[in-house]
Amino acid sequence: MRDAEADFQVQRWTDTDTASRPDRKDQLLESALILASDLSLPVVLQRIIELAVKLTDARYGALGVVGSDGRLRDFITTGLTPDQRHAIGPLPVGKGILGVLIREAKPLRLQRISDDPRHVGFPANHPPMQSFLGAPVTARGRVFGNIYLTEKQSAKEFDAEDEAALLVLATQAGVAIENARLYEEARRRGQWLDSVREISSAILAGSESDTVLQTIARRARDLVSAATATIVTPSTGADHNSLTIAVADGAHADKLLGLAVPMEGSVSGDVIKSGLSTALADASRDSRAYQPMIALGSMGPMALVPLVLRGRPFGTLIVANPVGGAVFDEEAVRLVETFADQASVALEYGRAQRELNRLSVLDERERIGRELHDGVIQSLFSVGMGLQATANRSRDPEVESRVEAAVTEIDRAIRDLRNYIFGLRPGILADRQLEQALEDLAREFEEKSGVTTVTEIDGTVAAELAPRAADLVQLTREALSNVGKHAEATTCRVSLRRDGDQAILEIDDDGRGFDPGAPHSGLGLRNLMDRGLAIGGRVTVESKATEGTTVRFAVPI
Repeated sequence: MRDAEADFQVQRWTDTDTASRPDRKDQLLESALILASDLSLPVVLQRIIELAVKLTDARYGALGVVGSDGRLRDFITTGLTPDQRHAIGPLPVGKGILGVLIREAKPLRLQRISDDPRHVGFPANHPPMQSFLGAPVTARGRVFGNIYLTEKQSAKEFDAEDEAALLVLATQAGVAIENARLYEEARRRGQWLDSVREISSAILAGSESDTVLQTIARRARDLVSAATATIVTPSTGADHNSLTIAVADGAHADKLLGLAVPMEGSVSGDVIKSGLSTALADASRDSRAYQPMIALGSMGPMALVPLVLRGRPFGTLIVANPVGGAVFDEEAVRLVETFADQASVALEYGRAQRELNRLSVLDERERIGRELHDGVIQSLFSVGMGLQATANRSRDPEVESRVEAAVTEIDRAIRDLRNYIFGLRPGILADRQLEQALEDLAREFEEKSGVTTVTEIDGTVAAELAPRAADLVQLTREALSNVGKHAEATTCRVSLRRDGDQAILEIDDDGRGFDPGAPHSGLGLRNLMDRGLAIGGRVTVESKATEGTTVRFAVPI
């Protein structure tokens, strides 16, 4: 019906007053050629409104693109300078006379805009406008947007000829828009396939997760022509209510990378909690957005989609444009969602690979531990038994003493090997072996040094630290060695306890103490620090002259 009405209007115009406008047909033919000459949608939209202004002798023109919610999501203008448009402020959303065309989707002519009761007024700094002509633009069987024209320059108002010509142009525009969108869709699909291929190759090649995520952010940004793309994930620290921008690509990426974002009071956090995508027309004016991040990235329109790992949202992929830039439609959001799916696959694959590597290491440790236990330890034990038998038969006290010393060293080597096996094969060892090893160390230290040594070991914590037992034993041995060599202590204490999500191993004494910051205070502290760092913990030393020393090792459980 709408196409038939347009044909009737054009025929009426051509039959009645062709002579008065001999160039109107030529203008329409030229318009059709111009619109068919470019397949870039932004260029096509700008040309449509410029042709409409020229065709009807209007001073101002705009093409409002209607979103799925019935509101204007884009507004292409002509006749306004950039300063004038900036002074007017935010884009209209489709109220007043603009909203009439959105709701009714048919041509509208007014001699004076202000006389229509549906008019809601103009914003500040808006130029005065009187006459008005509008018409819908249909593409793919639905209203794509509306052409708005104001201020007829050669007359007081737009006439029926202007309306008929505009309807013809709107029909041409619908075809041009559909062609441009089909071309854009084909181009995007090709980009999407290339992107998926690149990301899949990176995943299968075993690239680091950060590298894959950086590729995902870059490709998502390119695909929807966004200025900035970020990936927000939970912070690695103890604060479970904080997020961090783990990946940033595009404009302001160097400023955004590593920025902390709260879980509460940010759209990123809301997306993670709800698992639902969302789009913001202007994040800089949206109270739900975390404004420090928005300001740092100069962000306006924004689309946010959840990253899902093992069925649970854990992060957010964000694409954004600067204030005043193009908003993201439903199609753009869907495209970003496909990249979020790729990111989730990449992270899951990386997690699976790390797990496989861990299991491979455990298998190798199991093999080495079994060989040590069944081979080396049994051989040493046999040698020790043979030496003990020799010592029992010897009648030379010196030989007997030396043999017994050798047996003691063999026993020590066997205990060390068992400690190493404890670290290599945590699954086959008794829960109390670390506890027993620390007790044995304390007892041996007391026997050798004469320093009274007490232990306070939490057996449950010792069992949880089984995979790191060998390192803990070595660290304790070195700390006790320092006490024996330098502290001149009378008592010493070895303790292991839980403190929140950490285990605390302490070796303290009542010796002469020292200044840990002094240049001469080596005392093996460097080795202790290095051992602590090697297993992901932290060593601190507290000491004062005449007040003793405390070596404290904190390791996450």
